[in-house]
Amino acid sequence: MIEIEIYGRGRLELDHLVLDMNGTLTLDGALLEGVAERLGALASQVTPVIVTADTYGTGSRIAKELGIGIERVERGMEGEQKLELVKRLDAARCVAIGNGANDAAMLEAAAIGICVLGPEGAASQALAAADIVAPDITGALDLLAHPIRLVATLRH
Repeated sequence: MIEIEIYGRGRLELDHLVLDMNGTLTLDGALLEGVAERLGALASQVTPVIVTADTYGTGSRIAKELGIGIERVERGMEGEQKLELVKRLDAARCVAIGNGANDAAMLEAAAIGICVLGPEGAASQALAAADIVAPDITGALDLLAHPIRLVATLRH
């Protein structure tokens, strides 16, 4: 668990990390550099899970490579299904990371929503819904590895 106290938000106890796959963890179905090492280091603190419609058909391989769980969502209702996953895991104990329009609802619902500006860019809906915008997935994961950075950014 990652425990942090953020002035203006209170104490957060974060147990789950919900990760969009395409455009967030991967580009064109290939895992982005630095992701595996960072997720491996964070796995002792939070339980990561990939949520994806698996556009490139690489979800199972990526999840196995990372040693984490995967939740597949049906195409067409991705946003609602991603939100339901965050709610099922207890949104108040979740960090969500994504970049797409269909990530906006989960980013807004999670205790901390992080939008990444990866090589695919980021949808304006995701930017507006997020608590923090990170330059890329490694920067987003580094925020969790060094939670005082979250405090510095999010305190009022």
